[in-house]
Amino acid sequence: MKHFEANFDGLVGPTHNYAGLSFGNVASQNNAALISNPKAAAKQGLQKAKALADLGLIQGILAPQERPDLYTLRRIGFSGTDANVLQQAALKTPALLNACCSASSMWTANAATVSPSADTRDGKLHFTPANLVDKLHRSIEPITTGRILTATFNDPHYFHHHNHLPEHNSFGDEGAANHTRLCKEYGHAGVELFVYGQEATNPNALKPKKYPARQTLEASMAVARLHQLDDENCVFIQQNPEVIDQGVFHNDVIAVGNQNVLFYHEQAFLNTNNKLDEIRRKLDSELYFIEVPTAQVSINDAVKSYLFNTQIVTLPSGDMAIIAPTDCQENPAVNAYLNELLTLNTPIKQVKYFDVKQSMQNGGGPACLRLRVAMNQDELAAVNQHTLLTDALFNRLNIWVDKHYRDRLSTQDLADPQLIIESRTALDELSQIMKLGSVYQFQR
Repeated sequence: MKHFEANFDGLVGPTHNYAGLSFGNVASQNNAALISNPKAAAKQGLQKAKALADLGLIQGILAPQERPDLYTLRRIGFSGTDANVLQQAALKTPALLNACCSASSMWTANAATVSPSADTRDGKLHFTPANLVDKLHRSIEPITTGRILTATFNDPHYFHHHNHLPEHNSFGDEGAANHTRLCKEYGHAGVELFVYGQEATNPNALKPKKYPARQTLEASMAVARLHQLDDENCVFIQQNPEVIDQGVFHNDVIAVGNQNVLFYHEQAFLNTNNKLDEIRRKLDSELYFIEVPTAQVSINDAVKSYLFNTQIVTLPSGDMAIIAPTDCQENPAVNAYLNELLTLNTPIKQVKYFDVKQSMQNGGGPACLRLRVAMNQDELAAVNQHTLLTDALFNRLNIWVDKHYRDRLSTQDLADPQLIIESRTALDELSQIMKLGSVYQFQR
């Protein structure tokens, strides 16, 4: 049976804006209050997804969340008509309004952790939505995320969906942004790498001093249990607290893996050599550990360019390619390193650059925009086929974006009651295009 890795990219929502909500995410904070272009952002994301489909890869789309999130605003005491709720929040708690208008669900690397059937004891694909408790604007996502994932991977014979973890900092879970999988072939049992920032229940454990460690060891271990993974399928690695304090808020800002390749920065982890030995021991296969030296690429350059928030994909030819933002091409040190990488004896033979600046300015690169799902052909056939990117769906979604999205949005515009109508109208039509059913609260 044929096996492969599919990418499900998050469709950028109609309220894409730069509110600078993510403390610890340098790009998000530095670009706060810029004017955003939701239409351009959505089209950049679609173009990147279409380019991967054109390369012969399986590419899907995950729907955005409903924003503004008036239900959260009502939970915290605002009342009256929808317009009144929005205007009261803008007047009295503008920061909370900004949080309830965030389009950050576009970064589906944070949507969930996924374990393929080759690794799990029950032979099913497992999904656990991330609880994202560290950031208010993301902590309101998990319930709708679960609905969208269930509507996308909708056959219980093949797919096992879990609830998100308890909403407490001890179980802070940021999803696949802190998880990667190494394997010989996608259909073979692999080793799942869970990267955590701190051990929350150990007061003596190392943790960052400036920025929060969003992923806990406790959360990673809980997901591994839920997904029915054996100890031999798991390696738990602590992210270097010093690089978190330099703006590396997720592991996918400092490391990325694909099949038998782990691409990481010299300063990415603690106890690196021992952990690499553990991977070698548990995955009896040829491995390529590509360590990027600080002398060639500083942490600052890695964060600015999102060198490690690239995708490493296996092309139909069997070669691997890096899918990078144009920011990597524009950074002299990173560009020089990538050019050198192509001359080394590794499976990575190409680098392809894409303009995703609307996402990059808010703190997310190409890898943030996708959720990886290793699957076989039977599982792919069981996916909601209306979520898989074809030429027809690509064209229809572009027409849908042109019809519903603004090409200019400031944080002040978030208080516009018309934005509620525009967003709900767009999402109601999208749920029909993608045959999702009633995944949004306003539809229920």
